[in-house]
Amino acid sequence: MPLFDTDFLKKLEYLAIVSRRVFRGQLLAQQRTRQLGTGVEFADHRDYTPGDDFRHIDWSLYARHDELLLKRFQEEEDLHLYLMLDCSPSMGFGTPPKFDLARQMTAGLAYMALSNLDRIAIMGFADGILADYPLTRGKAQILGLMRFLENLQPAGNNTSLVHLVKSFVQRQQRRGVVIVISDLYDPHGFEEGLNILRHHHYEPHVLQLFDAKEADPPLRGELELLDMESNIVNKVTITERGLKQYKKIYGEFMERVQKYCRQYGMGCTVSPADVPFDELILRMLKESNIVRS
Repeated sequence: MPLFDTDFLKKLEYLAIVSRRVFRGQLLAQQRTRQLGTGVEFADHRDYTPGDDFRHIDWSLYARHDELLLKRFQEEEDLHLYLMLDCSPSMGFGTPPKFDLARQMTAGLAYMALSNLDRIAIMGFADGILADYPLTRGKAQILGLMRFLENLQPAGNNTSLVHLVKSFVQRQQRRGVVIVISDLYDPHGFEEGLNILRHHHYEPHVLQLFDAKEADPPLRGELELLDMESNIVNKVTITERGLKQYKKIYGEFMERVQKYCRQYGMGCTVSPADVPFDELILRMLKESNIVRS
């Protein structure tokens, strides 16, 4: 079954329409960064200095107080949305694979931004950047973007969010929203990468996908288990006690992700990989505070 078929495109259009109604026009792509400039909404005053435009002097204030002050205004800028898509081998696990939903979510979130004339970029990563879709704008870009995503496959070695982020923040680009779409199975931990994004004044959000068999594996007895990230085979004996301990550790890891995001006010959506992408996008937008009412 194609990843992006005609039904998928119809759902994208429907999603955009429904989202506008649900959020009263405040979609992800309508969020704006506000800066001082030459817009129409008054912000504050500052002292006049030689060379400033006389048209921005507040003459009524000058008449009352004999002070030369300039009006400053707020202007709206396009949102820059950066989508970081985990392409590490573990994303290929599951039925359907987590990677299928991850790519559909990437396409769906990008579409909502592009349809509102905002700018998006996509980075596929594992132990570094594997594929890079440069910053682009315009709804007409969606077909090229889908071809880019269709050609991506799980690759690389261990997940390393920090390696990706260190390369990313060195770019000369405007700050914006960064959505990390991943299972977060990073042997070095996910926190450092997200910390770097925060410290460089990006706005990170997390979409964590998992397969039900990862949370509750149907395994017992003497087995050889392949680590999909490192390709290392381990011989293990799985007992009821060992499985109980695994579930406890896995649950603690999932809670650690959500606790971290709560601590720093980040949007965090956790989902199994077998849900419809359009339903997950609507839930994500409601939960993550990407959209502000």
